[in-house]
Amino acid sequence: MASKACQNSSCMPLSFLIPRFSPQFAPRRGIKSISKPRPNRFNRSPNLPLLESTTAAALERKRFTTPLRTGALGTKKGMTAMYDPDGRRFPCTVVQMDRVQVVAHKTRERNGYFAVQVGSGWKHPSNVTRPLLGHFAEHKVSPKRHLVEFKVKDESGLLDIGKIIGASWFREGQYVDARANSRGMGFAGGMKRHGFSGQPASHGTSLTHRAMGSAGQSQGGGSRVYPGKKMAGRMGGHQVTTQNVKVVKVDDDMGLVVLHGSIPGPDGCSVKLSDAVKKPWPKVPTHLLAAQPATDPVSDTA
Repeated sequence: MASKACQNSSCMPLSFLIPRFSPQFAPRRGIKSISKPRPNRFNRSPNLPLLESTTAAALERKRFTTPLRTGALGTKKGMTAMYDPDGRRFPCTVVQMDRVQVVAHKTRERNGYFAVQVGSGWKHPSNVTRPLLGHFAEHKVSPKRHLVEFKVKDESGLLDIGKIIGASWFREGQYVDARANSRGMGFAGGMKRHGFSGQPASHGTSLTHRAMGSAGQSQGGGSRVYPGKKMAGRMGGHQVTTQNVKVVKVDDDMGLVVLHGSIPGPDGCSVKLSDAVKKPWPKVPTHLLAAQPATDPVSDTA
């Protein structure tokens, strides 16, 4: 403890002996790089616009690839051949449209997007569940065997409920996208399912000519089989899309649409036809639709 005699100013050292130090000029400790910062590969900067995750922003991003009008349902009847003006023979597929009718609408205010629910065929009311039967009765449409949705860009693509879509909905020369469930082939091996070359036919190979071979590493790869490994399994039976299929001929009286080439699915399967997204939208006004009111509402048959 300092003595009481040294508490006065006479015991303090001289002013020129005190080092001149100001807190505002205190050196900042740290390491500063002398090189320029490297560009960020994630593009994180305050000048970039923020990504929007709302439904409206998602629809805005898809506005260029969303069709302006609805598609149609058809039944694949089989394949045939036709001749072009030069006499060359080319294969084609016949699709028949059977009582394709607009059943309901999906709106952005209620469902978050615009879509048209389309049904085809006919089904006896006794074979339809009551919730679905009430859905048809509400819109005064006969029970349909197949129901699908086709997204449209805005409300201008929503057709009136109960109107029938004929084969004239498509025009000769336009391009469409055909979607259908491919033909199921059951359990298939690696050579048939993925095109594996197989193992040698000789030189010591015994009973493993069509075998897949190794499926993974013993070390270094975790001693496991990676997810998604191409192996034997069920082949086919899933939805396949064939894009840019040309419409060769349209027969509105018979409800036939003839497409150039082949489309997925066996004969008799349901095919979804819509305007091709990778081609210019066809200049077909919506009022040219062969529309007719529903003639057999389910309320009369239920």
